[in-house]
Amino acid sequence: MKLLAIETATEACSAALYINGEIREHYAVAPRQHAEQILPMMDQLLAEAGLKLSQLDALAFGRGPGSFTGVRIATGVIQGAAFGAQLPVVPISTLAALAQRHYRMQGARRILPAFDARMGELYWAAYEVMDNDLVTRVGSEQVATPERVDLPAGEGWQGVGRGWATYNEILIQRMGARLTAIEGDLLCSAQDVARLAVRGYAAGEAVAAELALPIYLRDQVAKKPA
Repeated sequence: MKLLAIETATEACSAALYINGEIREHYAVAPRQHAEQILPMMDQLLAEAGLKLSQLDALAFGRGPGSFTGVRIATGVIQGAAFGAQLPVVPISTLAALAQRHYRMQGARRILPAFDARMGELYWAAYEVMDNDLVTRVGSEQVATPERVDLPAGEGWQGVGRGWATYNEILIQRMGARLTAIEGDLLCSAQDVARLAVRGYAAGEAVAAELALPIYLRDQVAKKPA
């Protein structure tokens, strides 16, 4: 299978090309430069592999939640590419991608990814790693204050993402002994979007370009609190 994935929902901007189990990636932490960098990253990956966009089986993108502008950039770019090449798209949760990256780097099997959602809230979900070495969500994605996010049952959980850096004290107090570690600076990576998208494609989760939509989790994401 050949699949190109992009991710721009956090401060990091990245693109990854999955070809029959092997992944190449271009990754840069470049706040406010995603729009300028993502297309050249995609083009360079395809050129390095000697492929045209139309030769791929599918595209994938981090569909949010995350930075409002970043998620919009990824959505617009992937929709344009998918329309032009007539390819299906696999939307992947950025929370899942962050959890997958933490597992890939640290080996943790119970992961609580969280992004700072501003307005005193965070984007939050719980994931466990199954036998296929891919994360599976436990419960639902949510946006809530740190005092109200749903906590998972069991022990051995690790917190990851900027939400933990912002609301460290409250979340640690609420989790108690169930929490074993925190990595508050980790950002999403397109290669983890690609890994999850391969599973999603096989499961029939690919959609047409016009249905590749962002997920914000909050209707008032663009508004400021009174």
